[in-house]
Amino acid sequence: MRKKIIAAAMSAALLFSMAGCGGEEAAVSHQGVKDTNPDKGLAVVGENVTYDPNQLINDGEPVTLDWWLWDAPDLFGSIAEAYEEIHPNVTINIINNPWDGYWTKLPLALQREEEGPTLFNVHNSYQHLLLPYMAPYDIDLEDLTADFFTAQSHEIDGQIYYTDYGVMTGAIYYNTDMWEAAGLTEEDIPKTWDEFREVAKKLTIIEDGKMVQAGFNYNGDFQNLLLGVPYQFGDTLFNEDGKTANLTSDGMLQTAQMLVDMYDEDHVGDVNFGTDAAQSFGQGQSAMVYKWGHQYGYMQTNYPDINYSTFEIPTTDGEPFAYDRYNGESTPGINKNATPAQLEAAQDFIRFYLTNEEKLKELCIFYSLFPAKNSLRDDPDLEENPAISAVSEHIEEYIWPGAMPSTLEDNLKIAAQDIMYNKKDIEKTLQTAEDIVNVDLANTDFTSSESLYYKFEQ
Repeated sequence: MRKKIIAAAMSAALLFSMAGCGGEEAAVSHQGVKDTNPDKGLAVVGENVTYDPNQLINDGEPVTLDWWLWDAPDLFGSIAEAYEEIHPNVTINIINNPWDGYWTKLPLALQREEEGPTLFNVHNSYQHLLLPYMAPYDIDLEDLTADFFTAQSHEIDGQIYYTDYGVMTGAIYYNTDMWEAAGLTEEDIPKTWDEFREVAKKLTIIEDGKMVQAGFNYNGDFQNLLLGVPYQFGDTLFNEDGKTANLTSDGMLQTAQMLVDMYDEDHVGDVNFGTDAAQSFGQGQSAMVYKWGHQYGYMQTNYPDINYSTFEIPTTDGEPFAYDRYNGESTPGINKNATPAQLEAAQDFIRFYLTNEEKLKELCIFYSLFPAKNSLRDDPDLEENPAISAVSEHIEEYIWPGAMPSTLEDNLKIAAQDIMYNKKDIEKTLQTAEDIVNVDLANTDFTSSESLYYKFEQ
């Protein structure tokens, strides 16, 4: 690959120099040259958000942008290369940083204003750190929401600072060999939790009083189910104010009790049947697990010989308020303190990014994401991915809670472990978690995005 990629983990000295005054960099094979040709002979692309390549950026004068990211530098770099081919005066340097240091280094770099990166990849859980440094997209909100079905959930005072190029959520992964051995067919795929529990019983094998095959294993995922299934009951994770946690709703309590009953009454799994459901599924010990889209890549890498498929998470009655929560992978942010030339190029690049279906599709395939761009929704290559196909029918009935502070997930995980392993009272344990979370939330400016869900006020 010809793009310059600076691996920030190369040395401590390089880490320091990148956060300070700049340092040693690899040679660059592409260096922007003056562009005198506004008419590229290329078509304008896009439906609502459009991109017109037939124009000069920065009057054709060379301009350089640094683009910070934490993963897949070759893939993101290929997007930069495609843009540079159209606009040879623009140089986009790909600077790859390890995740662990990214969220410390990036805000510090952005404090350097125009000397910081012009473009940077965003994760919505760190929105609070980045938003003070971000420029809104110079794109009409109605156009964005017409092309990207989750864009509305990122609206802030009528502006979009980033959106999703794809979303990930949970589904049930099931071992098709075990399914067949139990005499089950596609007709037996459950739609409700009651049906699911009966199927799980048929898939469970106990020999001499010992479980050798779990029908359903949620070890390590109890808290993840608690973060999504209560929506099926019409309850939300946050109260109407959007600022306080709601971890003791009827839906939350019923979800927790149902999961406990699957082990204690149905005996389809066991807390002592390993701590990692993903590994147990890969090793052929568990017939069904609940996992998010990254399970597809995990299986491809670690357990390619396991035959499996997916189906959508069951619901309480087939007509849920929402099936589950989702989370999005975000489009890049723009440094509001970049130079005028850099801002012009960055805004143009974002339009190119949002209208480049080929590259958006590659990203969704790479990360097993359902595409946020509506025009890619029925793409056959994406539908071949079981993580995507499982949720495609009802994807608009999944909800984004917002960029949740880590305290909620951390304390719900503690509560889940206490309920599972220490057999603590469900309601009291969740009340304790709720109290702790709300103390923490009082010190943040977090507001839930649940109210932006289209069924919220129905």
